[in-house]
Amino acid sequence: MQALLLFLILFPAAVAFLLLAAPKGRARQTVVSVSAAVIAAASIILAALVLGRGAPVYFAAGGHAVDLLIFAAELALGVIVTVISLRRKQYLAMALMLAGLIMTVVYEVWLANTVHAENNLFADNLSVVMTLIIGVIGSLIAFFALGYMEEYHRHHEDVPDRSNFFFFIVFAFLGAMNGLIFANNLVWLFFFWEVTTFCSFFLIGYGRDAVAVRNSFLALKLNLCGGLAFSAALFFLTLNAHTISLSELHDLPGGAVLLPVALLAFAGLTKSAQMPFSAWLLGAMVAPTPVSALLHSSTMVKAGVYLVIRLSPVFAYVDGGKTVGLFVALVGAVTFLLTSCMAISQNDAKRVLAYSTIANLGLIIVCAGIGNHKLAWAAVMLVIFHAIAKSLLFLSVGTAEHVIGSRRIESMDGLAGYLPRVAAGMVVGIAGMFLAPFGMLISKWATLEGLVDANPILTIFVAFGSAVTLMFWVKWLGKILIVKSAPENVETHVPRTQALTLAVLSVMTAGVCVLFPLISKYVLEPFIFETYRQIYWQDMNNIATLLIMMATVVVLTVPLVFPGKRERHFRPQYLAGANLAEKEKFHGAMGQDIQISLKSLYLQGIFGESRLFPLGVLSTLILIIIMLGVVV
Repeated sequence: MQALLLFLILFPAAVAFLLLAAPKGRARQTVVSVSAAVIAAASIILAALVLGRGAPVYFAAGGHAVDLLIFAAELALGVIVTVISLRRKQYLAMALMLAGLIMTVVYEVWLANTVHAENNLFADNLSVVMTLIIGVIGSLIAFFALGYMEEYHRHHEDVPDRSNFFFFIVFAFLGAMNGLIFANNLVWLFFFWEVTTFCSFFLIGYGRDAVAVRNSFLALKLNLCGGLAFSAALFFLTLNAHTISLSELHDLPGGAVLLPVALLAFAGLTKSAQMPFSAWLLGAMVAPTPVSALLHSSTMVKAGVYLVIRLSPVFAYVDGGKTVGLFVALVGAVTFLLTSCMAISQNDAKRVLAYSTIANLGLIIVCAGIGNHKLAWAAVMLVIFHAIAKSLLFLSVGTAEHVIGSRRIESMDGLAGYLPRVAAGMVVGIAGMFLAPFGMLISKWATLEGLVDANPILTIFVAFGSAVTLMFWVKWLGKILIVKSAPENVETHVPRTQALTLAVLSVMTAGVCVLFPLISKYVLEPFIFETYRQIYWQDMNNIATLLIMMATVVVLTVPLVFPGKRERHFRPQYLAGANLAEKEKFHGAMGQDIQISLKSLYLQGIFGESRLFPLGVLSTLILIIIMLGVVV
């Protein structure tokens, strides 16, 4: 099993370097397709092996030579990013990077030999969840990108074609994420943590225009702040607790562990784009769509919530941990409510998805911060369902954008008519985010149940945040499904790699809903019991009701996938005047030809970013300062 863990870390890295030199065309398609399939298969095999054991499995892999190699690699990457920052005159980014490098060197020279992790790697059921998300969804995104990047450069002729570098970073990203979730040694985890930061920096800045460069450095600076907090946590743990093992944190006394855990939670909040750090993820929307899907679903932001979930037992069991966890949960709660509200005011589909992602990550942070067994169950369920549904939505929006030339929601009128299968993917993805019986609803149900018992005040944030999500999802869903005439089907313009990926993700979104009782029993329950010595399971009557409601989704999507005689669904409509041959126009009473127009309500005056974003930044910043002040 140890060999399989190392394979999932090193194989994507090897493929990355191969793709850097691989010629475009069939050679690259073969390498990406085969490698993606191998990574997905290896993830599934590892999941089967770990689930068969039930308990966590630890490995002593590595040694002094590996530690030195990691140190050298971290220095090299840091120097490269520092030089790039200097060339771009991004002096704050350069200063943060230099501060991180100095802390790394000081730690290696002064403290590295004083403490060792008995087991550098480990795997448990939470690792299984994460490696399946990375290996299956991440590989599907890489496969999707084969066709997408060709279309991207066809639509963006001004952007230099560096797609070899793009695929190099994507696969390096997958390997780093696997390293992060398997690392029990916090020094190793920190290395992979920083690699994901650098990868996101390069991917967001792929276009190299002024906006892409600015947004990539914003992501770099905010995540480097989290990296500095992580590095400081390593110093405190080494000096005071004499351990760097992630699995031992919840067994340490509060005086030794609370400050480093608060710093690690701070790092998790930055990486998961919680307010006041959420601006970097919104800026990442400038990158090609596969980057958005990768950052939002299977990598980067999931690293942040993964770390906070790992810290959840510390919040639950260590003296003083509940106080730290409460402030972490409050940051997540404020983020969930305000970013859900701000999503209402957005017309850009990717921006709606970005705010929705930040909001749902906030909900996961709420669950992990409180730290009881019910909410831990809900947190992991949210991670699973959000990863699949959100990757499907991002890739669907990117596909539609290339065909219709826009990603504005107002431009998606009648998408079900001319891109029925892409529209079906969007419908499934949107349904997966808020409609019964999909997992986001199941998880929110569990979240509310857990919060009622643990902290009723936080229930208000979750209830109101969940209510406003209904508005922006239903509004978008209506735009997709409204059809005013019989348009031409242009589905043939969608590359096969993209169409296949969307179909697989649609099936997966529905499949995990149907199979969620089994996922809970064989994946989540053993992890929850191992951590909390308690089991959470929802009432079977609720589950039966939710599964019966699956018929709603079938009714919505099957007619889109198998439209039959589509023309019979359309009839001329009376448009308050004399209908004209040209669709959506009529001759009005004042003798003028009038174009009908139907637009959604965005409520900018109430939910606009200019109103709510400063409030969120200020309130969450105060909460973080108080949290750190309490433990210092």
